[in-house]
Amino acid sequence: MRVVLQQVPKLVFGVDALAAAREFVASYARPLVITSPSNRATAARFGGVVDDSTRSEPTVAHFEALLASAQELQPDVIVGLGGGSPLDAAKLVAALCNSSQTFSEALGIGNLKGRTLPLVCLPTTAGTGSEVSPNAVFLDESDAMKKAVISPFLVPDATFIDPSLMLTVPPAVTAATGLDALTHCIEAYANNFSNPLVDTWALDGIRLIAGVLGTAVREPDNLKARTQVALGSLYGGLGLGPVNTAAVHALSYPLGGRFHIPHGHANAILLPHVMRFNLPAAPERYATIALALGAERQGDHEATALAGIGALWRLISETCLEMRLSELRIPESEIPSLAAAGLSVTRLMKNNPRPMTHQDAEEIYRSAFAGRVDG
Repeated sequence: MRVVLQQVPKLVFGVDALAAAREFVASYARPLVITSPSNRATAARFGGVVDDSTRSEPTVAHFEALLASAQELQPDVIVGLGGGSPLDAAKLVAALCNSSQTFSEALGIGNLKGRTLPLVCLPTTAGTGSEVSPNAVFLDESDAMKKAVISPFLVPDATFIDPSLMLTVPPAVTAATGLDALTHCIEAYANNFSNPLVDTWALDGIRLIAGVLGTAVREPDNLKARTQVALGSLYGGLGLGPVNTAAVHALSYPLGGRFHIPHGHANAILLPHVMRFNLPAAPERYATIALALGAERQGDHEATALAGIGALWRLISETCLEMRLSELRIPESEIPSLAAAGLSVTRLMKNNPRPMTHQDAEEIYRSAFAGRVDG
């Protein structure tokens, strides 16, 4: 076993993290804060220039325009503030702002040549884990697929996680991002490249999120619940570099790329169905996940794992998210092409504990089209 960790050098977690971030950034003369419109007021507290043009699912075209703007400004530090979209954009801007390398040249695993600008990240949602990961994902509108740059150069120099910034996140976004974080944890634990260190983070993350996500959705101003989900999200994010995700994320990409379903919502729809598919390949692992989800131990690993899928459905029902692809007006005729697109994300599919054929992928999408299945 070989475990490689390339983590954030400075990580601050707590309700005073925003103040610590402002103090950290104050040592720079020309900060550029990349954010979304809803976070512009917070971004302005850092001084410098605020670019709030990044919304959900940033496209390659948007990123290239953002990069050109940043190159004109010549900042001496990049600050990413917001959900996963502004954070991903900020991370790659920091890497390419002073570089001759193009976006297309940086795509893939380990192709990014470096980063010279300091990078600071502050998440305002609890879900993507981008604030501690080596990943940046963008929508390529030419083929309606999400594409990633993965490199240790994208790990920020400093990350500040302040749960109080999450108190105004709407319930639907809280649910989707929280289930995205839960998926990170589950897929890191049930993974061909799992390891004991990431296992610890993943199981703790599952327990934290499963325990209070419903409360965070129902009571948006519950700081204790927000803090617990944020910590679980951090644990999920820490596993993205050394282990990463698997089939749930791979199959969710075309749902976001083609039909613009929010990433966390797409993951939530697919998660129970992929867990049921994977169960025969890793019954003991899924039984352990079930216990972390709050399910009761049954007579054997398979029965316990199935009880865990039931517990997951109960948690999802608390969030009130639509959980059938049919409810989201996705044509059933699109399933074969969705399956082909999902299977093409081989960097994630190789992590899945059970090999998946095109027919398997189609059956998973059909189950998600129809709705709930526990057994």
